[in-house]
Amino acid sequence: VAEVEGVFPHRDELLTALVIDAYEESGTAMEEADRNACAAGASAGTRLLAVTRALRTWSFDNSAAFTLIYGSPVPGYHAPQDTVPAATRTPAVLAGIVRSALAAGELTPPRRTVPGPPLLRPEAVQLFGGTPDAPFADLVERGMVLWSNLIGLLVFQVFSRTHDSVRDESAYFDFAIAVAAESIGLVVPLDGTPGREDTA
Repeated sequence: VAEVEGVFPHRDELLTALVIDAYEESGTAMEEADRNACAAGASAGTRLLAVTRALRTWSFDNSAAFTLIYGSPVPGYHAPQDTVPAATRTPAVLAGIVRSALAAGELTPPRRTVPGPPLLRPEAVQLFGGTPDAPFADLVERGMVLWSNLIGLLVFQVFSRTHDSVRDESAYFDFAIAVAAESIGLVVPLDGTPGREDTA
């Protein structure tokens, strides 16, 4: 304890270090999975499944770190700007896959584009690389929905919210990712390949 207090004299400094570590580790897991998928010549849909599975595995194996960054906020703690670069690594992986799919013509145009003013802040649009042309003008917003679905799904599974209602957590995860990916026009092939051996 004394050694920790010597390095982090204040609680917020320790929390910030832990938050950054959690984001960096989860980002690394997704980036490595994407590199491996790309090396194998995977489609964008297969890459998406690979990186989301990697984040799921990391989340189960590091549930305390997952809870710190995606669970209930720590009372009185507000993450500083120092955490932003690390926090953007995981959504940046998803954005990169979606951009690649768009460039390769792997996305199916949506049946309708959601009308109205831009829904996201410029920083989020910049992370994606700008707003695509029609018919994918709302692709960044759809990508945010995909990201939100992923994190919400992980929260449900890590905190055992689906344990009593789902037969196979891994298969359900893959199915949910495939369904969510349809919102951006991306096909995720489900060939029965196992995602993660559940211990529960």
